[in-house]
Amino acid sequence: MSGEDQELLLGRHTPVLQKYAPQILYPIPRHLARQNLGLSEALPFQGVDLWHAYELSWLDKSGKPVVRVGRFSVPATSPNIVESKSFKLYLNSLNNSQFSCDEDARVTITTDISAVAGADVTLRLYAADDPALAGATLEGECLDECIIEPRRGEPDAMQLEVQPGNVVEEVLYSHLLRSLCPVTGQPDWATVWLHYRGSAIMHGSLLQYIVAYREHQEFHEQCLERMFTDISMRCDVDFLHIQAFYTRRGGLDISPFRSTDGNAQPLPRLNRQ
Repeated sequence: MSGEDQELLLGRHTPVLQKYAPQILYPIPRHLARQNLGLSEALPFQGVDLWHAYELSWLDKSGKPVVRVGRFSVPATSPNIVESKSFKLYLNSLNNSQFSCDEDARVTITTDISAVAGADVTLRLYAADDPALAGATLEGECLDECIIEPRRGEPDAMQLEVQPGNVVEEVLYSHLLRSLCPVTGQPDWATVWLHYRGSAIMHGSLLQYIVAYREHQEFHEQCLERMFTDISMRCDVDFLHIQAFYTRRGGLDISPFRSTDGNAQPLPRLNRQ
């Protein structure tokens, strides 16, 4: 399935789907935004897009509703992003479908999502009150008390002031990330966290760079890859892990994670989400 075969539903009024509808899923190719960043097929990062689905329900074999929370992991190497509104509509199309057990539902869902993403997607199912869903506690230094002079305009790597030769390892985060949906123009709110070793970055300049995303229109995954590319280049990093924890919309939250280390693992979720 390609984005050219169907119409993007984001920003349009759509009725509730009463029947299973995998055809509603909409792929967005990753390579277009990556070309704008000067990235080739040999990506400088690995990682996943971690999704939590809070409105996940179907019927058991007796017809009784089952409610779960789903944690999806979509590889950053997959050819496509799964557009979030189509994802929500697809999950809700399962509400009247019967499955004999959770595993049957999981297999159906991962098969459908994997087909659209173009790579194997994993899904873990949780009871709604499972303590494993508790939010993570961020380690590191919060940037949000830094004094800055926000400026209008797009984020630019040259906003990041570094100290070449002063190599440090540090963990930093900010709750002030806001970007805009490129289709609807509506705001997406997030916390961004990074752990790096490289030329020391001036904390105020990093916060000013993050705040510059307030009027920037890109999908969540694309914003994070732009951040990875800019910080990696400016700090000449030995390693970099970066993750954005976007708050939920339509019963879904997304936390894209990118790293120079293929073995690094994302944090699960934050209470804010």
